[in-house]
Amino acid sequence: MLTNSKLSWYLKRGIDHEMSAIQHYSAQANMCYLWGLNNEAEKFKEEAEEEFEHASRLISFLLKIGLTPSDTQLKPVPNTKSLHDILIVDWQLEKEVVDLYSEAADFCQKNGLEEAFNLFNNLLKDELHHLKSIETWIQELD
Repeated sequence: MLTNSKLSWYLKRGIDHEMSAIQHYSAQANMCYLWGLNNEAEKFKEEAEEEFEHASRLISFLLKIGLTPSDTQLKPVPNTKSLHDILIVDWQLEKEVVDLYSEAADFCQKNGLEEAFNLFNNLLKDELHHLKSIETWIQELD
């Protein structure tokens, strides 16, 4: 596959997001442990592991097309005071990546980048599922 600058931009933004999400979910798991919310902490820990797997898939694809991940931009972890606040932050984080992966999948499909389309489309499906689970969790708290 020929290197496409727009494709590499999407891949690198995806890695930025996934690495930021790992940091967010790891911090949130530890916050929940400190608050005595062990079940919730375990959920965040699982999310961090899933995001790590997503980052690994993006990095593998980037390497496959002859590029290396560099200049990762991590988003800061907001200082949240409650589980509800954490979930609102997470919803926003996941909404951003849903938009990114949707746009990336559309770009790849329009440009005949089938393998990249499959990568972004599969990541999009995972993130849509995660977004829905956060929405459900927020509703359960309200």
